[in-house]
Amino acid sequence: MEQKTETTAARALPVVNARIYPKGGLDVLSRDEVARLKDASSGGMHDLLRRCALAVLTSGSASDDPRAAQELYPDFDIHVLQQDRGIRLDLVNAPAMAFVDGEIIRGVAELLFAVVRDLAYMAIELTPDNADLETSEGLTNAVFGLLRNARILQPSEPNLVVCWGGHSIGRDEYQYTKNVGYELGLRGLDICTGCGPGAMKGPMKGATIAHAKQRRPRARYIGITEPGIIAAESPNPIVNELVIMPDIEKRLEAFVRIGHGIIVFPGGVGTAEEILYLLGILLREENARIPFPLILTGPTAAAPYFEQIDQFIRLTLGEAAASRYEIIIADPERVAKRMVAGIRKVREYRIEQKDSFHFNWGLHIPLDMQKPFVPTHEAMASLDLHHGRKPQDLAADLRRAFSGIVAGNVKEDGMRRVERHGPFEIHGDQDIMQALDALLRAFVEQRRMKISGEYKPCYRVVA
Repeated sequence: MEQKTETTAARALPVVNARIYPKGGLDVLSRDEVARLKDASSGGMHDLLRRCALAVLTSGSASDDPRAAQELYPDFDIHVLQQDRGIRLDLVNAPAMAFVDGEIIRGVAELLFAVVRDLAYMAIELTPDNADLETSEGLTNAVFGLLRNARILQPSEPNLVVCWGGHSIGRDEYQYTKNVGYELGLRGLDICTGCGPGAMKGPMKGATIAHAKQRRPRARYIGITEPGIIAAESPNPIVNELVIMPDIEKRLEAFVRIGHGIIVFPGGVGTAEEILYLLGILLREENARIPFPLILTGPTAAAPYFEQIDQFIRLTLGEAAASRYEIIIADPERVAKRMVAGIRKVREYRIEQKDSFHFNWGLHIPLDMQKPFVPTHEAMASLDLHHGRKPQDLAADLRRAFSGIVAGNVKEDGMRRVERHGPFEIHGDQDIMQALDALLRAFVEQRRMKISGEYKPCYRVVA
């Protein structure tokens, strides 16, 4: 690697120019593959590559605003260059925090090449000519293909726990996520999260200590993100396998396809979106028999948070939805034991159904939950949030409402729409709208949305 550190009066932060060579899958590409990769990065994908690469290089940022890193490092750029045996990345004015003694941190370099790998796969393989993106089966195959290309799918005994929760949580809640991760790690379970800080980092950090105690040398800490999220939630330093999915729907499908159970910690709008997505799937008749352990947990202080979530779910989706999850307060050991028992049932069911351990093919996800939802003002206003609908359909629209609010809060495109056209309007029955608004305002009051400056709601409820 070649590097040069430079600072100027205009740049308050130190930057580095560097050449990075891959270690792993990207160093054995054919000339044709390298040429296509270069084309993908220099075309319409370049800006996306730059933003995702900058997110990886600024891991640990305290801001939710995806524009913050770009403002701090306005001159940063990345170029994919062809070599006879593979590729080289040239970094221009890269954040110096990603380097130590002139060398890029190894974990950061690996994540950087994961970004290049996944974006190239999207550009080359996930096109109308190469992939069926109009049917449910085709979209699931696309998710499978991207995960396989990222080497996420490894045949093994079921042991992967997906952990959801907020990136903006208090110290006590963060410590609790570490304690749960520790108990999971002691029982040989690997961790998958949304790859960011807070409740996504805590379980991984706790598990690393437990895995070391149990002398598990090849533990997995999988981070699954998407381009609109990664800039606001940079990968935490424990992630050792990163995959970038094309959009939020494929990200959510990846979670439920590869995870053998899910633990939900306190969080904000994005966490509520994830819960509603999973419930919308589990409530479908086709999935009624499929075991899928789902545990909501947090310290004693988080009990009111889960009571509020539980009340909202019972009001909107009914008792059947509430029966699909268990709430455990202030008991990390019990959480881990219940998860182990749940995964044991998953294993037995997969064997009975002759389904794979590494990818849940048997789970039915309807096409309308797989199609990307673009939160325009028109799309948000057309959501049908009324009683009398099938619970799974109402859950799907509630998920879209939360997805739009996430976009309006932290995704660059959504933030610009709100700045340009004003807040989104959300329509529905009065009791649902009141409960939705109360839940969202509670997230703000409890500081579960790490928003810089004064919080201005990106939505307006209309009963």
